Amino acid sequence: MNRALTIVTFAISGLFLIMGLLWLISPAFVGQRLGMELLQGTGLSTQIGDLSAFFITLGSCILAGVITQNKMWFYPAMMLLGFAAIGRILAWLFHGADLATDKIVVEAFLVGFLYFNSTKLAPRGN
Repeated sequence: MNRALTIVTFAISGLFLIMGLLWLISPAFVGQRLGMELLQGTGLSTQIGDLSAFFITLGSCILAGVITQNKMWFYPAMMLLGFAAIGRILAWLFHGADLATDKIVVEAFLVGFLYFNSTKLAPRGN
């Protein structure tokens, strides 16, 4: 992977890791940035636990892909982002949610970006 692509990918990984950590230390702050109200009770526990896990896993997989130069690490990240976009579309179609076009576009772009990264890694059987 070339140097510029590596730097951009590290930055994306870092942003996701920070988002995950912010869900653990300041959920109101990050929730507001994402247009989310915090739930209460066990709903809040689920919201913080699931969203921190989502973003930390996403950032960690991307970081592992860059560090190890093993494209397999990009696939779980692509799946998380792709399924999130599909879930947003299904929430709009079947559950009355607003269509979050801006978020879907970002998720689709990142899936494509990570796929592009995976094609730039040397084919060493990984």
